[in-house]
Amino acid sequence: MSEHWPIFLTEGELLLRPLRIRDRRRWLQVRAENKDWLSEWEATLPKVPGEKNSNQLPSFSEMVNWHRREGRNGRSYSLAIWQINEQGRNLIGQITMGGVSYGAMRGAHIGYWIDRAYANRGFTTQAVNMLTSFGFQELALHRIEINIRPENAPSIKVAEKAGYIFEGLRPRYLHIDGKWRDHHCYVKENSQVI
Repeated sequence: MSEHWPIFLTEGELLLRPLRIRDRRRWLQVRAENKDWLSEWEATLPKVPGEKNSNQLPSFSEMVNWHRREGRNGRSYSLAIWQINEQGRNLIGQITMGGVSYGAMRGAHIGYWIDRAYANRGFTTQAVNMLTSFGFQELALHRIEINIRPENAPSIKVAEKAGYIFEGLRPRYLHIDGKWRDHHCYVKENSQVI
């Protein structure tokens, strides 16, 4: 069990925290409003021969429960991105540090999405920096990756602004928008882990 779950990260007007069942209505609303904006970058599940419904995405409740289980076990940390200001609290995206491995590798990968209305305002880069700091300082990870489709220029800009360095091409790396897609791998290393 992870001593780091649940986690709440705050900086400036951003709060990163796990999704709760009561966030369902707001999360579904933001996702619906951004369907066209996000669809070409969305992870999809491939159809696996012999597995019934292998490409069916989980319900919101199933997703939240899976993220809780993964967080408690220290394997993945999925957090909603909230902007907090004098007008209130707005759900503006989600960020996940998944594939957390310890031992000789001590690494993970980060993925994220942002509400179109909040894009190009530095919030995604700030969230990446916050979660990267958590991974390096609290989990003592050595290496974190962000894998991005080559044509996703805004996401590449986020990785670069967060100090991630281009490492190379990963052909047919992830199933995105219904097909296996090439990705560019961006990496940041923790100089404190020797």
